[in-house]
Amino acid sequence: MQDGWIKAACAAPKLRVADCAYNAVQSAAAFRQAVETGARLVVFPELSLTGYTCGDLFPQPALLEGALAALAALCRAMEGTDALAVAGLPFENGGKLYNCAAVLQSGRVLGLVPKRFLPGYGEFYEPRSFSPAPAENRTVSLFGREIPFGPHLLFCCQTMPAFRFAAEICEDLWTPAPPSVDHALAGATVIVNLSASDETVGKPARRRSLVAGQSARLLCGYLYADAGEGESTTDLVFSGHCMLAENGTVIAESLPFSGGMPVAELDLEQLLFERRRMTSFLCGEDARYLEVPFSLRLEETRLTRPAARLPFVPPEGPQREEHCEEILSIQAHGLAHRLRHSGAQTAVLGLSGGLDSTLALLAAARALRLIGRPASDILAVTMPCFGTTSRTRNNAVLLAEKMGASLKEVDITRSVLAHFEDLGHDPACYDATFENAQARERTQLLMDLANQCGGIVIGTGDLSELALGWATYNGDHMSMYGVNASVPKTLVRCLVRHEARRLAALAPVLEDILDTPVSPELLPPDKGEIAQKTEGTVGPYELHDFFLYHAIRQGCRPRKLLRLAEHAFGGGYRRKELLHWMRVFFRRFFSQQFKRSCLPDGPKVGSLSLSPRGDWRMPSDASAALWLAELDRLEEETADGR
Repeated sequence: MQDGWIKAACAAPKLRVADCAYNAVQSAAAFRQAVETGARLVVFPELSLTGYTCGDLFPQPALLEGALAALAALCRAMEGTDALAVAGLPFENGGKLYNCAAVLQSGRVLGLVPKRFLPGYGEFYEPRSFSPAPAENRTVSLFGREIPFGPHLLFCCQTMPAFRFAAEICEDLWTPAPPSVDHALAGATVIVNLSASDETVGKPARRRSLVAGQSARLLCGYLYADAGEGESTTDLVFSGHCMLAENGTVIAESLPFSGGMPVAELDLEQLLFERRRMTSFLCGEDARYLEVPFSLRLEETRLTRPAARLPFVPPEGPQREEHCEEILSIQAHGLAHRLRHSGAQTAVLGLSGGLDSTLALLAAARALRLIGRPASDILAVTMPCFGTTSRTRNNAVLLAEKMGASLKEVDITRSVLAHFEDLGHDPACYDATFENAQARERTQLLMDLANQCGGIVIGTGDLSELALGWATYNGDHMSMYGVNASVPKTLVRCLVRHEARRLAALAPVLEDILDTPVSPELLPPDKGEIAQKTEGTVGPYELHDFFLYHAIRQGCRPRKLLRLAEHAFGGGYRRKELLHWMRVFFRRFFSQQFKRSCLPDGPKVGSLSLSPRGDWRMPSDASAALWLAELDRLEEETADGR
């Protein structure tokens, strides 16, 4: 439960229609099994204590009494743990029968939520037995206590304020205005759905899409427990298709007829962060709702759901290829429009033989094809100097030639040495002046060449470099249009590899570029090999991209970020290493904002961009003190062995 996680489960135990005592035993066993996995909320299917397919047995006093006895038995079985369960049963009140979700904890019933929309078509003719939920909440007497009963109940955890849940039942979700919409706007971060959805051809995909879509629209966790084995098969078959979804993604699922129990952690803190970001999500108090309080013992939730090491990179398979094509298309169309609008005759870019400039060249070639112009309208410029190796230079030349771009080589060594002389700088002093003078000379040359040939300079810097400030101000930091501005380094690598697979003629040179260490090549080579390796200085890009995504896009504070990183990288880095590079990330991210505040235009390709015009607005003087102080505490705990 710490850091905003709550573990939940959906269970569809075997049952016997109308055998309430048996169903209570099966439900209690499933509850204990879920609690052993760490689940603090367990959701059962619709009418789980009687069976959904009882038909005209529902009004029978024997069945109703049996359902209440089963509810009492399940309550007793839950004593000794503070975990919650939500079970389904028929409940009579005021001479009417309701299809209800009962919320249980520590041997007592917290509340009853009746179904609002009753299907009256085909095999589902619930109005024959049940009445729809009343318009307003009320109290009912149950087991010697007065408990809340109604459609507007919000169950609120006192020890974990982010955990607020509400219930809807089966058909409620399939209607034009599901109750879950009101629940979420009233503050529920989790919606539970007790369902009895029969199985027909194609229905699992539709059901999955509906559940995932509702969790996305409501920025919530959505728990869907579907009736399964033991229901009558007179006319229908039920499969126990249970799902847990979070903000548009099904994070755990028991496939139809699998008999499994999906368990997963919901990140409620991140859901609230998303709601704060989305100003159109008008969440607030609703006078119709009654808040039902409960408490849970605070403990650390053991993480089991996968955490991607490369959150910006699509998973392997057809989806990755599709996403890569989408990203390259966005880059190309953005640049094509800029070329048309500006009347540029040439796309000028510095081609180093590294990953970023390679991706920029690939995107530029696509852009020119879109506007019906030859690749020769790209002026690819190689600018060797002190740190250039034959490997990168040769790859740059070979790539430009194979793509049909115009190639120009300008050795800037003489110009940089003349500049050192003007500055009175010792060329043997390999400091920031030594490095940045080369980067600025290259940019000056590109800008002037663009003027000479009526073109614009295409920026090659990527999102990871912008986040870390790993760019020379007014050097490689500047261009007329930065095609890679919202593409992080790990995704750059993925896109280049995609093109290597797609373009056989380019594959050998692209593969060698992918194998080349990332480097600005501003320091002299070591025996002909690259001496200056970026990741040795600023840290592994796989870590920095992970930090960037979860800290900036997902709003994770350092403590939670550390837990996620340890889970995702599975021991690949020691805790001290993670804390070290995390400190580098936060220190550089805050101190280098001034470089992002004046970025040139560039296309946004994903959910995270650092453009100062709309995606990331932070003062250049913002302090990292809060984040670094939390890192100090984490480092102290690590040193103490905690």
